[in-house]
Amino acid sequence: MTGKDQRAVEGAASPEVLRRQAEARLLKKAVLTPENVAVLSPEATRKLLHELQVHQIELEMQNEELRESQAALEGVRARYFDLYDLAPVGYCTVSEAGLILQANLSAATLLGITRGELVRRPLSRFILREDQDIYFLHSKRLAGADQVQSCELRMLRQDGAPVWVHLTATTAQGADGAPELLVVLNDISARKRQEMLLVKSDALQSAIFNSANFSSIATDQKGVIQIFNVGAERMLGYAASEVMNKLTPADLSDPRELIERARLLSAQLASPIAPGFEALVFKATRGIEDIYELTYIRRDGVRVPAVVSVTALRDPQNAILGYLLIGTDNTARKQVETERNAAVAIAQKASQAKSDFLSSMSHELRTPLNAILGFAQLMQSSTPPPTDSQQRSIERILKSGWYLLELINEILDLARIEAGNVILSQEPVALAAVLLECRAMIESEAQERGIALTFPPHGIPHFLSADRTRLKQVLINLLSNAVKYNRPGGAVTVECKLAGSDAVAISVSDTGLGLAPEQIAQLFQPFNRLGREAGTVEGTGIGLVVSRQLVEMMGGRIEVQSTVGVGSRFGFEMRLSTAPRLDPALLEHAAPARRPLPAGKAQRTLLYVEDNPSNLELVAQIIARRPDLRLLAAVDGTQGIELARAHLPAVILMDINLPGISGIDAMKILHADPATRHIPIIALSANAMPHDVQKALAAGFSSYITKPFNVQQFVDTLDAGLALAAKAANPRT
Repeated sequence: MTGKDQRAVEGAASPEVLRRQAEARLLKKAVLTPENVAVLSPEATRKLLHELQVHQIELEMQNEELRESQAALEGVRARYFDLYDLAPVGYCTVSEAGLILQANLSAATLLGITRGELVRRPLSRFILREDQDIYFLHSKRLAGADQVQSCELRMLRQDGAPVWVHLTATTAQGADGAPELLVVLNDISARKRQEMLLVKSDALQSAIFNSANFSSIATDQKGVIQIFNVGAERMLGYAASEVMNKLTPADLSDPRELIERARLLSAQLASPIAPGFEALVFKATRGIEDIYELTYIRRDGVRVPAVVSVTALRDPQNAILGYLLIGTDNTARKQVETERNAAVAIAQKASQAKSDFLSSMSHELRTPLNAILGFAQLMQSSTPPPTDSQQRSIERILKSGWYLLELINEILDLARIEAGNVILSQEPVALAAVLLECRAMIESEAQERGIALTFPPHGIPHFLSADRTRLKQVLINLLSNAVKYNRPGGAVTVECKLAGSDAVAISVSDTGLGLAPEQIAQLFQPFNRLGREAGTVEGTGIGLVVSRQLVEMMGGRIEVQSTVGVGSRFGFEMRLSTAPRLDPALLEHAAPARRPLPAGKAQRTLLYVEDNPSNLELVAQIIARRPDLRLLAAVDGTQGIELARAHLPAVILMDINLPGISGIDAMKILHADPATRHIPIIALSANAMPHDVQKALAAGFSSYITKPFNVQQFVDTLDAGLALAAKAANPRT
């Protein structure tokens, strides 16, 4: 407090002092004249005016002193507020009965309550029940001594949250003479949390070091073991006293592995590394985290596979003090890994055996069947023609032979699907074109049985995301079943309608005998014909199984609705796709339109083997811009082989997923033929997975183009193939 504030607080000056000060101040002002007052004697008037003026100045000076005293008191009050209410600790005055008489804002804030609510409440109300004995013992000690007492306890905030405080208290005498308790509350929650963390950390360190689940081995700078925990004793069979200050971790490891690790490190660094402890900790020495597998040798000679992490231990100056090796027993994982590798090898062997069996079965069954059907057809058209009896026998042979071929195809198809060897070529497929082809294939059979076919109107604008060949296979199977198992004079109806915004629902309905619920439950079991085996209709019971799996592979699901005596309805949904488009700008960039063939340059032939009309049309338009090329097209592998042998094209474009034999098989047949083995064959497929590309190139394709393709990339790949063909034709150029 300043001297001025002190004077203001102590009170106003004495009347004599004020009188002298007022008279002195009056001398500085103007003197009153007789004209300003009533008519008195001059002397009386002068004295009266003088007294009035002095009294007025006295009042003014008193007012000034009062204002200064008030300002000083406000300043003192503000400083008191800063020192008391905003102190970093809580202050409370507690009565002899334990009630809080006064509390600063810090105490109220600490307990999460307003100061008005805190006053007149027992202090013990805010102490945790478990710690109240500490507070009462603390109060009892204060009553017997005037010394300051302190303790640590937990108090409860208004919201129920505990808070650790350091409570300091001393006794004092109140204004009324009654004893009071002056309490200071200091929040120590942060320190307590840190102490608990340290306790936990010590417990964790102790648990880690004494854990029997993993080994902890610490060495000095030279690698001599200084610490060997319980886990190391358990894992390696040594007592700590047997290895500490005697052995290094390298002495406990497989020496052959140390030699190999040192060899690999030496090769990486182009400098020799000793196959000992240095090889174990080499990377850790250079500050590189090192985790690797090694084999420990137990005291009894048993080998223990382990995963070990190595860390360099350093002092504050970053100098290496030693090394820490933490290891876990890797026996169980190694055993599982060995068993898994064995299982994978067995599965791969079984899969390969199944694939070999299917390939062998296909060849062994088709070869004699080809002779049976071939010679039967020759007999049917021989001269002189067969007799009526012979003709009937030949027709039975042919019918049975074609049925047997269908059975072989379905069995092999099912086996390939179950083995995961069927790869679909998902691409935009024109639904109208597929339905038109299916109708043409089934119409003659329906007419023979008197079955009326109803298909959607021509010009359906939808394109589906599907494998065109497999979609036709599914539809033909459903249509064939609807015709075969229909009643005489029945009907088959094909419907197509949008299912939401991104799919088309396709259904095939018949007016046959229908299926009971128990028959529907067995419908998709292989070779189960639901009691129709004794009937006149031939079948294998495989077609629906294959169809369901193909639909699911294309992202759909077959559903069946049937009523006995009414008929059945088989339906599935396929995702919509946008129509394939050819960018005119890319096509124009690929090759200028209708350039004349340069003089003296021969036109070369390009063969494209593809069963998808849209893809054929796309490539045809590109080749139309190349006057130096002539395009031949084949819709399956067999036809492609025949055209290649007949025309010897410069380059062959081959789809992978073809009806009949695959593109890979067709390529192998052409490469095995001396007449066509020189022709570069470029794979053109929607199979874009890296392993598909690698498999095709490893099989013998010269290049691989994935659909949809960039036109310029297609042209560049084609030109590279043409250059390769020219080099093969003229090896000296």
